[in-house]
Amino acid sequence: MVSDLINLSYLLAAALFIVGLKRLQSPATARRGNQLAALGMLLAVVATLFLKQILSPIEMIAGLAVGGLVGLVLARQVKMTAMPELVAAFNGFGGLASALVAGAEVIGATGWSTVLTITISVVIGMVTFSGSFVAFGKLSGKISGNPISFRGQGLLMTLVAGAAIFAMAWALIGPASLSAGLAPASFGVLVLAAVALLLGILFVMPIGGADMPVVVALLNSFSGLAAAATGFVLGNTALIVSGALVGASGLILTNIMCVAMNRSLLNVLIGGFGQESDASAPALGMADGRRVTTTSPDDTAILLTYAQRVIIIPGYGLAVAQAQHQVRELADILQARGVDVKYAIHPVAGRMPGHMNVLLAEANVPYDQLFEMDDINHAFDNTDVTLVVGANDVVNPAARHDQSSPIYGMPILNADQSRAAIVLKRSMRPGYAGVQNELFFSANTRMLFGDAKDSISALIAEVKEI
Repeated sequence: MVSDLINLSYLLAAALFIVGLKRLQSPATARRGNQLAALGMLLAVVATLFLKQILSPIEMIAGLAVGGLVGLVLARQVKMTAMPELVAAFNGFGGLASALVAGAEVIGATGWSTVLTITISVVIGMVTFSGSFVAFGKLSGKISGNPISFRGQGLLMTLVAGAAIFAMAWALIGPASLSAGLAPASFGVLVLAAVALLLGILFVMPIGGADMPVVVALLNSFSGLAAAATGFVLGNTALIVSGALVGASGLILTNIMCVAMNRSLLNVLIGGFGQESDASAPALGMADGRRVTTTSPDDTAILLTYAQRVIIIPGYGLAVAQAQHQVRELADILQARGVDVKYAIHPVAGRMPGHMNVLLAEANVPYDQLFEMDDINHAFDNTDVTLVVGANDVVNPAARHDQSSPIYGMPILNADQSRAAIVLKRSMRPGYAGVQNELFFSANTRMLFGDAKDSISALIAEVKEI
């Protein structure tokens, strides 16, 4: 009877995972989808604890209270600009948890198939753990966002990968005399975990900051695959289903991000693309001998007020300035005056998948005003003003024609095709691709320099006075 209830709970949890994942496809239903998936995970965890009689009801309630408190603090204290590195950290801890749980099972494991599954979980989990925290460091600025490489790196990667294969073989067939009193599989798994940690670091270090959204999606997939492998080790249906869903969706998202950048996953992993902005780049007005045209809040306010159609393109600069609420207020004022306002979202804008959607959702921007790149690109040539708030590489026209550019072939938002483009930026420093943006020097572009939040606030004040 208890077993039937547990299996029924797992089935219900799996259904909640699938429905939740489906609802995450739309900003309008994403919040509810996240809640449903979280409820499914809670149900699966509680059912497992009852099945294995691991904790008493009081201990479970205490654990839920502590975990809920930690989650509440993180939700309220972590800034939106820090959300990408938080996601990277979650991926890392997910991989570590899978590796530890699977690794613990090796002590009583019988049969080479079980040990093999354990080693797979440990490899993926530990690579995810160390790789995710390298990504965390790059996203948070604690590690340079530039690709980090050195002579002999490829050889070292090959040797470490070979050592991982040797450790897996050791776990399967290693002699007891080499295990220092431990079972061969146990000692082999410990060595494998250490080697996999190093492999994860070497895996992510050469990847530049511009590719971190792809890396975060890929590591998210890895954490799911590690969980699924651990589910096979434990014979836990809920863990297998949830891990498979995360692994598959993460791979799909990784592919979507690569397509949006017009690059293969292999090119992302070995290309060394993306670097920190050059701090010595000119701050205002001129770059590479070319001049830009600047504007002021009052002139921009007039342009916006008398426009019929306006498209707003958010970028990472919007997140840094925390200007999403001001942007929404400006859009509301313009709409009240009869201006048609839309938001154009590029798939790789920001530092994690869906970063801009999350920011705008926090500001309660209506979901029907958000448009993906493929759905709005045709509208730019019939748009009076495009307001670019902190975006850079995703609106660079060089991606269309400059074959020497590192972003050549990357699909971009066609901001340059609108009648006028207003770009809000702190300076002329390039984005993560490390190249100047041709849009800034276009005849129909005006640069409004300064902090995005301050600039938008000034625009709001000017528009209200017109």
